[in-house]
Amino acid sequence: MSLAARLAALPVVGALLRHRFLKFGTVGASGTAVNLAVLYLAQEFLFSGVRTADARLNASLALAIFCATVNNFAWNRKWTWADRRRRNARKSLLLQFGQYALACWFSIGLQVVFTKILTGTGVYYLVSNLSAIILASIVTFAINDLWAFGRMKSMSIARNRNRSGEDL
Repeated sequence: MSLAARLAALPVVGALLRHRFLKFGTVGASGTAVNLAVLYLAQEFLFSGVRTADARLNASLALAIFCATVNNFAWNRKWTWADRRRRNARKSLLLQFGQYALACWFSIGLQVVFTKILTGTGVYYLVSNLSAIILASIVTFAINDLWAFGRMKSMSIARNRNRSGEDL
């Protein structure tokens, strides 16, 4: 059993991870609402002057995805991983956002691949996609927990401070 699995099996740590994952899911739901609202407003009003339907949809989708990503990053930073903000103070906001965005893009790729694989084996496409979304969400949470919001960096900083006798 991996260290992460052993830690998750502990009552307090497991509850913390589950609670953080619920926050992550709540933020994701708010991002979906932002995405849909911006997509509608951009498609119907902001980019209504764009002549071709494809170009209008592409511009609307790009703006909607960008706004949802910024929304999710801000809320995850402020709420889901708020306890790590001080520990990650040395990391620039732009770098952290870049890491977050890369994790999201990786997740989108996983979602597409897993949806196609499951659908190719005969699973109904909506069930395939829902399964892929759940799996990709877990992977995205883990990447963000370890990388963008600094569990790995925080752990190494804590070890270095303990060696030098500084307070955490």
